[in-house]
Amino acid sequence: MRSILAMAFISLLLSNYAFSQEKYTISGYIKDVANGEEIIGATVYIEEISNGVTTNPYGFYSITLPEGNYNVRFSFIGYNTINKKLSLSENTTFNIELTEQATELAEVVVHGEAENHNITEIAAGRNEISIQQVKELPALFGEPDIIKNVQMQPGVITAGEGTSAFFVRGGSSDQNLILLDEAPVYDPSHFFGLFSVFNADVLKSADLYKGGIPSMYGGRLSSMLDVRTKDGNTKKLGGSAGIGLLASKLTLEGPISKNEKSSFIISGRRSYADVLAKAASKEVPVYFYDLNAKVNWKPTNKDRFFLSTYFGRDVLDFDGNRIEWGNKTATLRWNHLFNERLFSNTSLIFSDFDYALKIADPVEGFEWTANMQEVALKYDLNYFLNSRNEISFGFQGTYHRYSPGKIVPSSDQSIFKGTNLAKMYSMDYAFYVGNTQKVSDRLSLEYGVRLSIFQNVGEDTVDVYEDIKDNVDVNVIDRIAYGKFEPIKTYWNLEPRVSARYILNENSSLKASYQRMAQYVHLIANATVPIPFNTWAPSSTYLKPQKADQVAVGYFRNFKNNTYEFSAEAYYKDMKDVTDFADNAQVFFNENLETEFRQGTSNSYGLELMMKKNKGRLTGFVGYTWSKTERSVPDVNSNQPFLANYDRRHSLNIIGTYKISEKYVLGGGWTYSTGRPITLPTGRYEYDGYNLNYYSERNGYKMADFHRLDLSFTIHPEKNATRNWKVSHVFSIYNAYNRANPFTIYTRTKQDSDGNIIGDGTEKEVRQVSLFPILPSYTFNIKF
Repeated sequence: MRSILAMAFISLLLSNYAFSQEKYTISGYIKDVANGEEIIGATVYIEEISNGVTTNPYGFYSITLPEGNYNVRFSFIGYNTINKKLSLSENTTFNIELTEQATELAEVVVHGEAENHNITEIAAGRNEISIQQVKELPALFGEPDIIKNVQMQPGVITAGEGTSAFFVRGGSSDQNLILLDEAPVYDPSHFFGLFSVFNADVLKSADLYKGGIPSMYGGRLSSMLDVRTKDGNTKKLGGSAGIGLLASKLTLEGPISKNEKSSFIISGRRSYADVLAKAASKEVPVYFYDLNAKVNWKPTNKDRFFLSTYFGRDVLDFDGNRIEWGNKTATLRWNHLFNERLFSNTSLIFSDFDYALKIADPVEGFEWTANMQEVALKYDLNYFLNSRNEISFGFQGTYHRYSPGKIVPSSDQSIFKGTNLAKMYSMDYAFYVGNTQKVSDRLSLEYGVRLSIFQNVGEDTVDVYEDIKDNVDVNVIDRIAYGKFEPIKTYWNLEPRVSARYILNENSSLKASYQRMAQYVHLIANATVPIPFNTWAPSSTYLKPQKADQVAVGYFRNFKNNTYEFSAEAYYKDMKDVTDFADNAQVFFNENLETEFRQGTSNSYGLELMMKKNKGRLTGFVGYTWSKTERSVPDVNSNQPFLANYDRRHSLNIIGTYKISEKYVLGGGWTYSTGRPITLPTGRYEYDGYNLNYYSERNGYKMADFHRLDLSFTIHPEKNATRNWKVSHVFSIYNAYNRANPFTIYTRTKQDSDGNIIGDGTEKEVRQVSLFPILPSYTFNIKF
């Protein structure tokens, strides 16, 4: 690995030497003329050198060239191309505004980058989630959801219905870094997974990285979902609204000042099944609401400020009992252009995830509250060295506070006592450097290294155990107290990353990547489906950071003038110190939780195939994944390897939209996967007066296969001639053939159809829990 990085560095020096003659820089921003939004991934192509660059996540580009005359082409799929002739004799700024094309019906395109971007881009394992396609596909109760789209990508496994959790290339759900405008989101679900926290009306872009993650990102082992919201229309006031059977939403955006230097966007959603049911004297105890808001201000061409916030809440309230959870995020960003080549982004980030459980019973009642918060400062720089090298470097510092639980008895008669588990704190730092280099017309590299440093700090008291693995007869022999910010345990990891792309011809390329990732936070859960009140904990004296090494190779090919995209990727991932728990572990409100921790190894490998159609009336993709994930953890499953509880050997997803005309659009999605493993009780025994269960080997049983068909039909009436309104009607059917898919299964005493116990009560039977039957829905949308 060191030799590869050294060779790349030497190549960088030689490349810089080759460009040592007099040179100048073209730079600027590329925007949408209609609303002033910066365009991510727009192409700036120089004909004379057959080379170019793309705009960064803030719409900025920079390319340095020798003095001379050039033809420069600014383009983006779905927009009219602008050609400029330039005599380059000094540094030049071009801020370009592109106009949307009036595309022919047969040339509809569903993604937003260069047509052969999948061939030319370096990163393998990156999937762009088309926001437009998400809006046209079937959605539960008419609410578009990018998480559902993510769950259907090759290499991604879902736990099933009723959850927003997803599992990428053998990693667990907590090993995904989910970012909303750079702020981490710890639970992306609303309504127990029926919706996600991402409101499609405010989304600008979404990218899923399954591999080839750039060195500027870290903190999770398996994937990164980078979601960015719109900045707001700088040209005029506008908005949109949607009214559905279960939830409605309203979005407003527009300029703050008349000089197009500032804008805002605000959007809110709320489900109202509880309100309608109450009016009908019924009881539906579940609801959610959320709010996105963003403002931006550009005082000069060299400075721009953004403030982005999110607040969301879910509540389940029945007979005085209550479960609730929610996310809060805020990101304050400052983009600064030092000069034509050096671009910086400074971000101050806040994230909060809290959850609560209330049981109202006067004897067995209690209220439990918990949360975790983090504040981070991030500083990133991009240096556009020349047309072949873009260097990135920076650092990040984060402060975490974990509040694992506070319990308050519901009354004086409650059997529970007031308890407050000790808070935990940590600091982590990261320094990185990377380079994107075009070695030749065929070979491009993206390489870098990240140094991550983690400290578990006080104020805290650490118990010393006689036997840390004895979770039955726990014996604390000492307690060590640490003051505020006093280091308790320090870990560090060097995380190299290398990606390479070699173009075979104009229609095909080969790609390969290697990455090492480290993760210092752990989800304390022993179930496949994350529930809102699972606890997060930092690495500590008894909990090592998780580490993963992944290699991947892929072949990419386009057909018929980039109408069809095909890709085949294979990967192998080796993980160390993955977190698991002892058999029969008690993880709920356990003051000695560290005695339940078990850490071991995990390996995963698989093959991902995708065929995608980008043009024409029919667009969409077919994705297939074959994968296997196996774990080996000391003191778990009698020290024998076992399948991960999210292991699904086969997964097949088909997504498509068919544009009948400009007015009518059909959408459909079919998903299939083999059943996931599960652990079941196989018998009972009595110990010390308690009846306890025998369990099968870890994940020794498999549930039934999962498959479902969803359909949608969208009507876009003609634009009102007297009002600047655009409306649409969306009809959808979730689970069209009413498949009873397994959510989970359990065992019970065998009963007849009337619920009477059969025999002496010793015979058991397996029962399946299914969530959603066929569900039709309708949503009315308006854009103004």
